[in-house]
Amino acid sequence: MTTAPATVQEKGGRSRGPLVSRWGSLAVPLMVFLTITFMVPMAMMVIRSVTDPAGVGLGNYQEFFSSEADIRVLGNTFYIATVTTVACLLIGYPYAYLMANVPQRAAGILLIFVLVPFWSSLLVRTFAWEVILRDVGLINSTLKALGWISEPLPLIRNTFSVIIGMTQILLPFMVLPLYTVMQRIDPEVTRAAANLGASPFRAFVRVFLPLSYSGITAGSLLVFVLALGFYITPTILGSPRETMISRFIADQITQRVNWGLGTAMAVILMAVTLVVLLVASRFVKLRDVYGALGED
Repeated sequence: MTTAPATVQEKGGRSRGPLVSRWGSLAVPLMVFLTITFMVPMAMMVIRSVTDPAGVGLGNYQEFFSSEADIRVLGNTFYIATVTTVACLLIGYPYAYLMANVPQRAAGILLIFVLVPFWSSLLVRTFAWEVILRDVGLINSTLKALGWISEPLPLIRNTFSVIIGMTQILLPFMVLPLYTVMQRIDPEVTRAAANLGASPFRAFVRVFLPLSYSGITAGSLLVFVLALGFYITPTILGSPRETMISRFIADQITQRVNWGLGTAMAVILMAVTLVVLLVASRFVKLRDVYGALGED
């Protein structure tokens, strides 16, 4: 007598058949590919950071943390990433809120405006900002023509220009998680708050805003982590005095040929990113943010 294969019972009464585990084997080629192209190079980078030059041990890390310039670059990286995240949130939250509360057709048009930047190269968009912000660029030329300024404003080769460029590039990564979460909030909850006597502002602050916290956290996490490793935009729009650690790593390897210190910096940046992800995972469930089916 044969028995039917056992099934795995899920929450909500659903069951998974035995074929599910067999389909899971299709992920093996992907795992092998990621191991070869991602995990192995990372391991080689960690090893090189403690073996180049020979017998250095943790000397590269000691050199990094004992250098005032290196610490300043790391601090500047965190500062720019934080300000960029806040700027994206201040711009992206009202935009996502508008998308979630207009008719579907209008929301689709607003979504297109968010996605349009993805259709052009990051390098092209960065050079476009250089054309806009430079001393003879669009803004300064217009202000001079209007007689409002006599000398060009310092809009480029500084932290301001880097933050402007990074905010424009990273804004979609804030808007999309926010919109995903806001779209799932039942509009009846704010109407119920209004029926109970709450003003529109109070209903938003006490009801809608807390329900969108997961979107705020997820969007901020995405923008912050991506901003930590930005290279092209700070290189083109920034100045050597206000560089970010990604450019510092590239300079150590390509100009000074100091692979040991360069890989040590890369390991430090990777470790910081992992710590940020670990801490953030305590506050937000990404599967809920991106509309995954089921409940925990």
